[in-house]
Amino acid sequence: MKSDFFKYQAQTSPYPLAMEISHAKGSYIFDTDNKAYLDFVAGVSACSLGHCHPKVVTAIKDQLDRYMHVMVYGEYIQQPAVELAKFIADHTPEPLEQTYLTNSGTEAIEGALKLAKRATGRSEIIAANHAYHGNTMGSMSVMGFEERKQAYRPLVPGTKFIQFNNEDDLQEITSKTAAVILETIQGGAGFLEPKNNYLKKVKAKCDAVGALLILDEIQPGIGRTGKLFGFENYNCTPDIVVMGKGLGGGMPIGAFTTSTALMSHLKENPKMGHITTFGGHPVIAAAALATLKEITLTPLMQETLEKEQLFRELLVHPLITEIRGKGLMLAALTPSADITNQVILEAQNQGLISFWLLFEPRAIRITPPLTISKEEIKIGCGIILDILNRINN
Repeated sequence: MKSDFFKYQAQTSPYPLAMEISHAKGSYIFDTDNKAYLDFVAGVSACSLGHCHPKVVTAIKDQLDRYMHVMVYGEYIQQPAVELAKFIADHTPEPLEQTYLTNSGTEAIEGALKLAKRATGRSEIIAANHAYHGNTMGSMSVMGFEERKQAYRPLVPGTKFIQFNNEDDLQEITSKTAAVILETIQGGAGFLEPKNNYLKKVKAKCDAVGALLILDEIQPGIGRTGKLFGFENYNCTPDIVVMGKGLGGGMPIGAFTTSTALMSHLKENPKMGHITTFGGHPVIAAAALATLKEITLTPLMQETLEKEQLFRELLVHPLITEIRGKGLMLAALTPSADITNQVILEAQNQGLISFWLLFEPRAIRITPPLTISKEEIKIGCGIILDILNRINN
């Protein structure tokens, strides 16, 4: 299987971890030797309820017995998609009320950017340095990391970049700006939170010049920060919110939600302003609805903050210089990329899955399933501390 993996499946890096998977359940992934790995990554923040959560699996199986794909997005009334969109509306502040369902987060970003241009009649987009919003051409155009995108230029023109949390840069937002797009918490940059009501100030500036604020909740959303959406922690409601990753409970999905008035721009002049074949797929929508119900109707979000505190109490070590983030979107920083690499690679050998962040090489990603137990947190942190102790000796 490994040789076929390298021969036939396109690779994204020279040295993939190449663990051969047998099955996964709860907080654990098992390889083909039946070795268990405690998962501190959750498919890069995607498996909100762990692996094969019974309510998600049941929802998928039930929908499979009814129907799968029947028609392109938006033409037929399909109960799972309608119920999912209504559930999102019931759990978002006004005026966020109408949702467009896509297949992935980056597709949702594309739709949000198109909507902003269509609604405002403007073309300028402002994004943040070290931002990551996906890897399609439009999403890459608002990626604030030249090294990752220079090989693919020319990209979509008209993008300007500002520094996240730098209030002086807000003067760049003008009457030419269609939208400002920001991650609520910067992910690839190292899990950087907004400070001093930064998001609220960005929104005020957008309102003053007629621009829209798009908040990317693909990582911080769906309960990961102790609220259903990360922006609820920072007193700021965007004009458009984008979600993905954890929304599907392990299944591929994306979505963007806005007001009915704004969303209406995509249905005429021209018609089909944004279209997708598989967006709102009934099986995926059923999985997402089951995921949202489990997160909102149980104590998981409150427990997320308790588990954050446990991580912060346990991960105290001379080689951990800082822990960034909120809830179960955490990054433990070491003094160097070399130390971080040693920890991540040796952790896998010892049965713990951790991972890197895109643009901050010193960071150890800690984004486990929201369902992880406190005992599992203690076990995983013990492995990290043991590795750091051996590095430090």
